[in-house]
Amino acid sequence: MGAVDVKRLVLALAALTATPALAQSRDYCPERPGLDTPACIVDRGHVSVETGVVDWTLDRQPDARTDTLLIGDTLVRVGVSDTVEARIGWTPYGHQRVRDRQSGAIDRTGRVGDVSLGVKASLAHPDGNGFSVAALPYVTLPVGRTPIGAGTWGAGFLLPLSYDVSERVQLDATPEVDAQPNADQPGRHLRYSAAGGATFKLSEAVSFAAEGQLIQDNDPDEHTTQALAALSVAWQPADDWQLDLYGVAGLNHDAPDVELSAGISRRF
Repeated sequence: MGAVDVKRLVLALAALTATPALAQSRDYCPERPGLDTPACIVDRGHVSVETGVVDWTLDRQPDARTDTLLIGDTLVRVGVSDTVEARIGWTPYGHQRVRDRQSGAIDRTGRVGDVSLGVKASLAHPDGNGFSVAALPYVTLPVGRTPIGAGTWGAGFLLPLSYDVSERVQLDATPEVDAQPNADQPGRHLRYSAAGGATFKLSEAVSFAAEGQLIQDNDPDEHTTQALAALSVAWQPADDWQLDLYGVAGLNHDAPDVELSAGISRRF
């Protein structure tokens, strides 16, 4: 074997051995927890499974109190290229309890939730570093039934944005517009929102986020504007694992009073 052939063989082996390292080069970036959607993309050839183990929402209105419990709300993200991921989400079970505040009557409903399908494409910095931008269109399929599912299809578009202020601080924003299914009649209506906040890296494994969100929902029966504030903490005990806790407070009459969630994420 000549010197040129040896050189080619060494370069080929180096390229082969470098490929796994490139696949693992990005930090794990789950979309849980929080109001914002991060702009980072799952590494090509990898899968991220992100599950809300339990999620409880309380909404107290003058005529009724509504408690909604979601179990196993899961998002699966698959890296199909260096800049694109495919995604599917599903809520396998939800339970809603509504108590009439006048009569005391209680109505309980258990349902399967809808399925969402989407694609997130990076427009800049798919690893989420620096100034990162992505486009995220999605559709929802009416697999479940109301009140956990919508009962008909929906669609939407998100534009996740993030900017690294420093090694420890990142700013995030997520404008969104949706074709939201109507609550009590056929068809869809415009729903749009904007979320924003900051994530603080407290250590190599622990991060903390503070966020806010405004949601304008133009349902034909009633137009509402929700104002929300959220705090969350995430812990990554290993490179491919994350545990999280998440709390949301409603800041006005239209918003639910409180939401609490705990979740786990795993990259394969």
